[in-house]
Amino acid sequence: MRLSKTTITPTKNITRDADTVNSRLLVQGGFVRQLMAGSYIYLPFGLRVLNKIRNIIRLEMDALGGQEISMPALHPAKNWKATGGWDSIDVLFKIKSRTGKDYALGQSHEEVATPLMKEFINSYKDLPMAIYQINWKFRDELRAKSGILRGREFEMKDMYSFHETRKDFEKFYNDVKLAYVRAYNKLGLEVKATEASGGSFSDKISYEFMVLTAAGEDDILYCNKCDYCVNDENTPLNGNEECPRCKQGTLVEAVASEVGNVFDLGKKYAESFSLTYIGRDGQPRYPVMGCYGWGTTRTMGVIVEHFNDERGIIWPKSIAPFNVHLIAMRGAESQGENLYKLLQKEKVEVLLDDREGISAGEKFASADLIGCPYRLVVSPKIGEGKVEVKKRTSDKVAVVPISSLKETLDT
Repeated sequence: MRLSKTTITPTKNITRDADTVNSRLLVQGGFVRQLMAGSYIYLPFGLRVLNKIRNIIRLEMDALGGQEISMPALHPAKNWKATGGWDSIDVLFKIKSRTGKDYALGQSHEEVATPLMKEFINSYKDLPMAIYQINWKFRDELRAKSGILRGREFEMKDMYSFHETRKDFEKFYNDVKLAYVRAYNKLGLEVKATEASGGSFSDKISYEFMVLTAAGEDDILYCNKCDYCVNDENTPLNGNEECPRCKQGTLVEAVASEVGNVFDLGKKYAESFSLTYIGRDGQPRYPVMGCYGWGTTRTMGVIVEHFNDERGIIWPKSIAPFNVHLIAMRGAESQGENLYKLLQKEKVEVLLDDREGISAGEKFASADLIGCPYRLVVSPKIGEGKVEVKKRTSDKVAVVPISSLKETLDT
């Protein structure tokens, strides 16, 4: 992509509601724009990052046997009344049409996924089954805040699984937890699988995946020796106490942001919608269900909160909008053009800053703000056949032959 061909370029302006690092840097870097409180437009750079997050999730969900579908955001009220959610969930957006019928905007999709499966689950031979989507959700939050961390409209990956036995469910439940950890690691995040109550979904223990960040809204306790972690809301434990699991570590208090969760739904939704299958004994049975959420847009915000410095964003390579930010200094425009085409031929994602009338200092500042893993510079001073290479995570600059550039970028 050429910066000269897009009007969506980095800006020094800071919006009045930039109350967190992610809201400030994502706007300044040209990734998002706010439509209204809790609702954001994802610009080309932002959409590139979001698509990469989506694809990392897809790979793990597909490997688990999940089948991707897409469900509507607009739901008939009767589905929510069948589960009691219509009256009990205070963040549910409710809409009345001109025909007098009531609808809801989906804040989750159990009320759609469960009745859908009545057509496809008829026998124990049809189980297990897992379906998922990556789609937009709506919640009537009283106060949308923290940029894209807490919105009224946000994107989420939600998967729903159906099982013949609790043993089979528990195996899949654990497999999903492991898949989540792998995927978060690919994003450069170290997450803590945190015990929490099931909330409005279930009275059973669930797991929330937390990333430590000052912009978070959750207080957690984690062990400094083992992987024990618990949400502060549902535990009598306190910081500096002995870890109840390993008995060797000490509990540490921390602020974190939830980026995913897994819930044991039991048979609640299957019973609400009379979803049954014929068991091995020839009798109708209710499947055991689980749901598995992942906030894709929230994850993007958390990553910005976690990976930044005073100059801008530092994207992990796996989800950076481009791997390379190429700057052609004055007098080296043809060199920049040739290198740009060479990198494209080598399948390297490259952003070329070929804007005219922009100082070198401004171009360097834009590169730091956007946060691609590598900054490349060509100039008459460096000479033909060579390029200046700088990692976004380092202040060191090296000049390498263009002939060996690909190997440098792969390290």
